[in-house]
Amino acid sequence: MLSSFWLRTLVVLLVLFLVDLYAWRGISTALGGWALGGRRAARALYWSVSIAVLLLMVFGMSRVNELHAARNRAFMYTFIGIFILLLLPKLVIVVFQALNDLLLLLRWAWGRLAPGAEPAGADRSRIRFLSQVGLALAAIPFGGVLYGLTKGWRHFHLVQVPVRSPKLPNAFDGLRIVQISDMHLGSFRPGTDVVQRGMDLINAQRPDLILFTGDLVNNFANEAEPWLEQLRSLHAPLGKYAILGNHDYGDYSKWPSDAAKQANLEGVMGHLRNTGFRLLLDEHVPVRKDGAELTLIGVQNWGTRFQQYGNLAKAVAGTDPAQFRLLMSHDPTHWDAQVRATGIDLMLAGHTHGAQFGITINGHTYSPAQWIYEEWAGLYEKQGLQLYVNRGFGFIGFPGRVGMPPEITVLTLTSGA
Repeated sequence: MLSSFWLRTLVVLLVLFLVDLYAWRGISTALGGWALGGRRAARALYWSVSIAVLLLMVFGMSRVNELHAARNRAFMYTFIGIFILLLLPKLVIVVFQALNDLLLLLRWAWGRLAPGAEPAGADRSRIRFLSQVGLALAAIPFGGVLYGLTKGWRHFHLVQVPVRSPKLPNAFDGLRIVQISDMHLGSFRPGTDVVQRGMDLINAQRPDLILFTGDLVNNFANEAEPWLEQLRSLHAPLGKYAILGNHDYGDYSKWPSDAAKQANLEGVMGHLRNTGFRLLLDEHVPVRKDGAELTLIGVQNWGTRFQQYGNLAKAVAGTDPAQFRLLMSHDPTHWDAQVRATGIDLMLAGHTHGAQFGITINGHTYSPAQWIYEEWAGLYEKQGLQLYVNRGFGFIGFPGRVGMPPEITVLTLTSGA
């Protein structure tokens, strides 16, 4: 009797094989004008690669626990990258092949009603052209994903965000806050210069305050160890503050004991503190400048779909609603669920990564993230209260970014209506 795991695996493999089969029909039609030898070579290459990917999937799924226990991210990330690189173009070809089949069905139906209306050769020519268009357009997602895997995760997008509030003291007018989020340091290959370049870019902004909104690691505290000096190099005269994200608790791994899991969490928190960050765990602190003060609040992770460790009531207890209050909370769903009811002026979040996929058309960016989150990237305002969602510094799962570059945010606070 097959286990439920292997039954699901077989279903997934069957669906993927059907996608491969249907995509090959489209490719075969598009290459119909090629010589026989060329078509055979294309078929051999296509099926060799496709079957190899399916076999790698079986291997990965059968060894997922071992790979995770060994913290072997290289294999899984490489496989995920190759899988998406090849799958998205196939889906484009499948769409055009479906259009081909629909045209054939309509032509057949019309032929039954009006036989001999158009020679059959016209059908073949039109269908081959449509398949060739599909094959050509499939190069777009292939090229986009290839860029995302090789370059897209390496180039930071520096986002300048003006934030205005009538409650902000004049002493803080022009305050520069750099927000970073979702570093996921375990995803970076040892020796890469990307993390250092990100830190240099942050320091180059001459921030007054640096705020990190969670997900230092993917799961394990030691993932941050190669990058501690880089984190320590960050400097801001009014301080560096941090909160925990959903990945920092180690919830996505099996632990030999609760004590081992707690030790891992203590390690994550220790890394933040040892690199100069003040970690806020459901608490608030005053930030003072030239005799004026604002309130900085930090909560543990709280989301409508993820862990709910945070205690917002505890964090805001004793704060003055008449004072400008800034909250760090990792998950943007917290804003609508709890935060807005407190009247907090500005919340900074991350978590979504912008799904690491996006496309910008006429200045508007679209992403799969917006199918899941109402607030997924950028600045939002409701009833005078504001939320900014950072797109993330690193990556996880898919080892790249396509049309959704890693982000370093510079928020400039100004007083006034």
